[in-house]
Parts: sequence; C-alpha cells; structure tokens
Amino acid sequence: MALVIKSECIDVKDGSCTTVCPVDCIYESERMYYIHPTECIECGLCETICPVDAIRYDDELEPGEAEFARINAEAFFDALGQLTEPGGWSRADPPMPDHPRIADIAPRSGRQTN
Repeated sequence: MALVIKSECIDVKDGSCTTVCPVDCIYESERMYYIHPTECIECGLCETICPVDAIRYDDELEPGEAEFARINAEAFFDALGQLTEPGGWSRADPPMPDHPRIADIAPRSGRQTN
C-alpha cells in the first residue's frame, strides 16, 4: 500500500510533506510533488501534514483519483519503462519533469507554486 500525491498538489507545492519525510522519498517536479513507490516506507507523516489534503494511501483513493497511483509511479520510469531508484530527494536537486498527464491539467488560477 503506497502513499500517493493527488491533484490537490498541482500548482500548490506547499512542500511541508518533504520536511517530515524520514527517507526523502518525496520528489519535486515543476507543478507538483511525487512519492517514489518503493522508497516510501509508508509511515504516513506526509499525509498528516499536507495542508491541502493531497496525500492518500493508494487503497483509499476515490475512483476519480485512482490514476494518481499510476502517475506517481510512472513519474520515476526511465525511457525503457523501468522504475528508477533515485536514492532520495534534496532541496538542492533541480525539479524533475512532470508526468505527461499533468501537462493535460489546466493550471490553477490564483494559486502560487514555491
């Protein structure tokens, strides 16, 4: 059961989730954060601190949110479709590219990104 970041994070990127993650498995992209599916130890700290309620366990996703389990995992796939293991995120790392599906989602007006 993996933790997943959902659409509420898009164009918000509060980042408080990254400050509590004990294994640095939450990675920044251009429009949102993603949780690496195998680096996450499923402690749930990120879920408790997210101010926009964007984090859930994958088995708790509503039907309309289910694609975010796939999106979070696929964000870490290489060109051959293999899951990469980056080894932990740091604020010094440049943002990774967003999953292509995120580009299809209209920007949120009135929301700021970090």
